[in-house]
Amino acid sequence: MVRNIMEPVGRMNGDSLPVSAFVDYADGTFQQGAAAYEKRGVSAFVPQWNAETCAQCNQCAFVCPHATIRPFALNEEEAAAAPENANLVDFRAGKGKGLYKYTMAISPLDCMGCGVCVNVCPTKSLKMVGLESQEDEQRVFDYMTAKVSEKPEVKNDTVIGSQFKQPYLEFSGSCAGCAETSYARLVTQLFGDHMMISNATGCSSIWGGPAATSPYTVNKEGHGPSWANSLFEDNAEHGLGLYLGQKKIRDDLKVKAEQLVTLPGCCVELKQAARNWLETYNDTDANQAAAKAFIKELEEDILPVDDCISFFRTDMAKELFGGKTEEILAHMEQIKSEGAAHCDCPACSLAAEILEKKDYLNKKSCWIFGGDGWAFDIGFGGVDHVLASGEDVNIFVFNTEVYSNTGGQASKASNIGQVAQFAAAGKEIKSKSLAEMAMTYGYVYVAQIAMGANKVQTLAAITEAEAYPGPSLIIAYSPCEMHSIKGGMTNCQKEMDKAVKCGYWNLFRYNPAKNSEKFTLDSKLPAGGYREFLMNEARYSRLTREFPGRAEALFEENEANAKARYEHLQRLVEMYK
Repeated sequence: MVRNIMEPVGRMNGDSLPVSAFVDYADGTFQQGAAAYEKRGVSAFVPQWNAETCAQCNQCAFVCPHATIRPFALNEEEAAAAPENANLVDFRAGKGKGLYKYTMAISPLDCMGCGVCVNVCPTKSLKMVGLESQEDEQRVFDYMTAKVSEKPEVKNDTVIGSQFKQPYLEFSGSCAGCAETSYARLVTQLFGDHMMISNATGCSSIWGGPAATSPYTVNKEGHGPSWANSLFEDNAEHGLGLYLGQKKIRDDLKVKAEQLVTLPGCCVELKQAARNWLETYNDTDANQAAAKAFIKELEEDILPVDDCISFFRTDMAKELFGGKTEEILAHMEQIKSEGAAHCDCPACSLAAEILEKKDYLNKKSCWIFGGDGWAFDIGFGGVDHVLASGEDVNIFVFNTEVYSNTGGQASKASNIGQVAQFAAAGKEIKSKSLAEMAMTYGYVYVAQIAMGANKVQTLAAITEAEAYPGPSLIIAYSPCEMHSIKGGMTNCQKEMDKAVKCGYWNLFRYNPAKNSEKFTLDSKLPAGGYREFLMNEARYSRLTREFPGRAEALFEENEANAKARYEHLQRLVEMYK
């Protein structure tokens, strides 16, 4: 794939490829993780890490849109074999202290040079320097990703610990500083090795599924997110279909496992493994290990037909089965001649049937990705249908408040006074409250997040959504190139923080699984600076130059609506107590 397709396409020679080059990929699948081979080296400036002043908070990795800066924990052997220029230091705190060495590895040839990591570093331990001075760091990064294992002592679902987990989205072609990929990368770090994604057409399908250079990757066991693109108008339904398809297969396997534990010919170890799998059937986290253990026992305990034939030729077989030994031996030789690979007793037959679908045993984390143009507008009917279904799927909306991929048209997520195509004189109608519409069902988990404003709340919303045994909707505020933020997208995360602090964007979580206090308002009271926030983005400030009188009226209405919205959310806190 990489040599025969990706390289010619990358050189703009794709039109010279013969049809025969695509025979192995005729079903439309492409090699996962191929983006790692590009090594584009497009940024003249990349970050340099200062280990001495670093607080090891991992915030830089947490916000990196392209997964090009990552922390690693190294044991003695890994540290000893690391490249000589690897900057290894002791852990300052936590379970890694005294046990592992810490480093922050940077891939200069994959970095897009956005500088978001530099802007979020609380100790100023990162600075942008010339690419040529950091080229030797590529060897360090490549060693860390290839040779350093994940350490269970340091990885968890906190801001720091989540970044010791492998990102299953890396080196995408998204814009420098992109907020969408920061969110998507984080979701893959939490669930990537057992994740399914249906992706609506839009920015997230462009950076998520470019032909031949997939940024979605796999771990050393070959597991990673399965990803498929669908259209604007049916992505939610497509995602529901993917979920229901694998659910049906898995439910059938459950019936077989329940039958297996009742068979007298099934060994004790296999029965226990099957019971453990059944007990954790609906627990996404616990079921991963249980499924691995179940598969291991199935593969170890199922009897190959050759072993059966060898056994029934022994004296022990004659002692156990007496006069039936020759009959059973003849039967085994017959089924082998017919192509059977295993014993056909009830237990082995069921084990073989389960192993045939073993990839479906572990509980999948099913996600439906898309932008606001899809979720608020064109695909809203499907989103509503899927949420109403009650099925255990997660919908994640990258809300840029505009149709980013198609040139900046206004969507129902666009706000009052925002300038966009089809709203050249400023949008007059407030944005749709998609979150509250979903909350009216009463059984849908709903959250609004903004990574740059509250990383802990972002993590909490994502993990709670996955843990909730029903549909979930997460709407993520995503600053975009289309916003024309002063200073550029290097300020992406800071702009999220400003949006929340002034009250432009609100953080909250609605969790139907809680017995009380189902609604949590995570945003504090607006701290002022609302108009300053609007003027920091050309999507608003340009209106003051083109239609100054109209701008003043619309901005006043925008701010008044934001104030009323926050007061309304405060009332929801009381209502859901």
